Amino acid sequence: MSFANSDFLWLLLMIPVFIGWYIYKSMYRTNALLISIPSALKTYPTNAKTYLQHLPFLLRCVALAALIVALARPQSKHSWQDVRTEGIDIMLAVDISASMLAKDLKPDRLEASKAVAAKFIENRPDDRIGLVIFSGESFTQCPLTTDHTVLKNLFAAVKTGMVQDGTAIGMGLATAVSRLKDSKAKSKVVILLTDGVNNSGSIAPELAADLARPFGIRIYTIGVGTKGMAYSPVGIYPNGQYAYDYVKVDIDEPVLKKISSATGGKYFRATDNAKLKAIYAEIDKMEKTIIEEKQYSRKAELFHPLAMLALGLLLVEFLLKNTVFKTVTSH
Repeated sequence: MSFANSDFLWLLLMIPVFIGWYIYKSMYRTNALLISIPSALKTYPTNAKTYLQHLPFLLRCVALAALIVALARPQSKHSWQDVRTEGIDIMLAVDISASMLAKDLKPDRLEASKAVAAKFIENRPDDRIGLVIFSGESFTQCPLTTDHTVLKNLFAAVKTGMVQDGTAIGMGLATAVSRLKDSKAKSKVVILLTDGVNNSGSIAPELAADLARPFGIRIYTIGVGTKGMAYSPVGIYPNGQYAYDYVKVDIDEPVLKKISSATGGKYFRATDNAKLKAIYAEIDKMEKTIIEEKQYSRKAELFHPLAMLALGLLLVEFLLKNTVFKTVTSH
């Protein structure tokens, strides 16, 4: 414990002086009571009031001491290590076109991507993360949020057919950039996952990358799909079920590499579930949350109880002097 105004403690030296003055005054009182039979004093009973006649003075001394210590402002000192985390803002842009139902990843590309992304979200509790989905069009499924439970629930509800089919990579990327451009985070990232070639939308992927660069947004791109042939949807039966057949996997890797390198990001190719997990793990390592440790010292004021004690004791002294120990003077 320390004192903010320690000089006030010198006033405690007044209390012994105050006590000495009281003793002197008690011993050399000049007041006298004239009685006709002095021998009667010998049989005058002694009671508790007699012994407690100095209690008001004692209360006043304690109150004065408490008041002086309160004026010195006692403070408790606590030191601890405070960890400040500065999260990263991340937008996930995920392709949900029909080709994402291809079976080269298990159970299919989309479900594998959702499962790995959910684990990625869990591992970054201090970051704001949002979700954009796209196929022929794009929209924000979840804006940037630290409520990752809500985000994962919205992610789990994602499925093909939510928007018209196609692969509008530029639109998906532009939507993600628009969600990040006003962010105050020191690190802003888009992780774009697709399995095809841009064939829809009014914005080219390269233009969307140009829009991201002035805002310091890094773009990591992931091409999903095995190399060669994949068992993929090729049509829809009258009952609404997809018809499957083996088709050539066609990912526009040159464009994905270009838009990632232009923003300081990186391109990855996920040919199976294990590779996709490794890609997200690598991005997780590269985009580490900024953590700073600082020593803090906080002082808590402790004078309030002492001030209340002094006030309470003075109030009790006043009541005792004007009731139980009240003196009567006559002239």
